[in-house]
Amino acid sequence: MSAVLRQAEPADPLARLGRLIAVASGKGGVGKSTVSANLAAILARRGLRVGLVDADLYGPSIPGMLGIAADTPPAMSPGGKVIPAEAHGVKVISMAMLTGDDRPAVLRGPMVTKYLRMFVTQVDWSTLDVLLLDLPPGTGDTQLTLAQSFPLAGAVVVSTPQDVSLKIARRGIRMMEQVSVPILGIVENMSGFTCPSCGGVTHIFHQGGGRSVAEGLGVPFLGAIPLDPAIVDGGDSGVPLVVDSPTSLAARAFEVVADALTGDLAPSGGLRMPFDWTLATGAGRPAPASHGPAGRPLALDYDATGLTIGWPDGSRHLDPRELRLACRCAACRDELTGKALLDPAKVPLDVVPVRIWSVGNYALGIAFSDGHDSGICTFEALRALEGSEAEDV
Repeated sequence: MSAVLRQAEPADPLARLGRLIAVASGKGGVGKSTVSANLAAILARRGLRVGLVDADLYGPSIPGMLGIAADTPPAMSPGGKVIPAEAHGVKVISMAMLTGDDRPAVLRGPMVTKYLRMFVTQVDWSTLDVLLLDLPPGTGDTQLTLAQSFPLAGAVVVSTPQDVSLKIARRGIRMMEQVSVPILGIVENMSGFTCPSCGGVTHIFHQGGGRSVAEGLGVPFLGAIPLDPAIVDGGDSGVPLVVDSPTSLAARAFEVVADALTGDLAPSGGLRMPFDWTLATGAGRPAPASHGPAGRPLALDYDATGLTIGWPDGSRHLDPRELRLACRCAACRDELTGKALLDPAKVPLDVVPVRIWSVGNYALGIAFSDGHDSGICTFEALRALEGSEAEDV
């Protein structure tokens, strides 16, 4: 199974992190961190190099679940990076390791963004096969920051069988889809309670809701985790159930989820990301791809006539000034009404892009010669722009 994720040593520092997989939930209390901790431990026991980012900055719980002391600040490497803690073969970074158990993280949005990026890029992970990101519940700053900053391989959405939980899980899935993060599947946690005395199963939170939602949304159903007191005990003791009782029914359920997850990590194709391309020098130009999904570019090219984007169904040529006038950032277009705020007369006729970079899996950031650099052009918006058809890719 380790061959699914094991990769050659890459030169790109971000590529050294392997597959970035978000573990998300629409609401709190569904056991998302428990699923993250147990999945990380399983993958590590299979011989994979695993990292785990506790991205819930306001309510970090991963260190306690893995038995990592939260009162000892992490050391720094000679290169100035944070050395992650390690337990059960998993490398871990968490706000709890920086603040301790009793001090709250009082952070505004920009600081949340700063810490999240630091946890991914300023930690001495060495080389990983997979980096799991245990997200807080909801669809806010954390989710958007990670989706915009890093090319996530996909997201696992955790829910309980309750109707209210499943409805909110749908919102989380839709949010991930909007920013082109593939949904690797749904995990139904607390699926049923098995009586330790008689073996009877009681479905406290209903039955089969996770599978039904997965089928309705057309995403994989990764598995159902039973409601087992031993899972809670493992989280409280710092020894995940899959380590303490690897042959138990609940541990085998986690194994099923891990099997489905690692079997669904083949590259999806498309333009090689992340990249940051300075057009004047050519530095950072992205490598083209030979295949990919319809909504993701295969190649980018630029010359004096404009930007050419190669798509699976052909290429499209975009005039530089047309691209500048199409910006939909808050400075160029009203966020509520969609009304254009940019005066075309103030945009130079000879405006050109000077830098293009990837934004997660779903957009390009473009800086122009007139100094404008705050726009994000989604792939969907780029495909909708009028332009002349070029040769097929």
